[in-house]
Amino acid sequence: YNFYNFAVGSYSPTVYLFRLNNALKENVIPKKMRIDIITTHPKMFSGAFAHSILKRAQDKKIVKIEIHDLRDFSTKKSKSIDDYQYGGGAGMVINIEPIDKCISKLKKERDYDEIIYFAPDGENLSQATCNMMSSLKNIILLCGHYKGVDQRVRDNLITREISIGDYVLTGGEIPAMVLCDSII
Repeated sequence: YNFYNFAVGSYSPTVYLFRLNNALKENVIPKKMRIDIITTHPKMFSGAFAHSILKRAQDKKIVKIEIHDLRDFSTKKSKSIDDYQYGGGAGMVINIEPIDKCISKLKKERDYDEIIYFAPDGENLSQATCNMMSSLKNIILLCGHYKGVDQRVRDNLITREISIGDYVLTGGEIPAMVLCDSII
């Protein structure tokens, strides 16, 4: 096996996982991927990445997953990160300032191939997209919450918007787990 054999092409998920599992056993995957996840709920990820192939990939240093608590980048004493929508509208959105601070900090450390935001109106996640993204080296995943993020984040900081289905979730944490599981 080599990385090309299972990262490129259209395989069924079962074949893809079988090939990935064998490659992990044989220790032949040449890539090292880094995924930075920005979230308001970092504890949601503790169980998702502690088992199965995702854990083995981290143990073998094939992927490094870093979770960043967005509240750590708040300038407010209360560590709040939400506010009313810029330009009006109902509901609260995550402010641009803590997101910009976090992404800027990460970009000073390394270059990123994609900065992804999960939104129900984004591009539908497909196996072809997952195959392509599995070859990327550095990715930032931004998990929205409340009514989403300030529109200026989507306009100025995000390189790609992805949806895992035509429905609304409480936040971007579950889509981030789905994407990680499908590209690692």
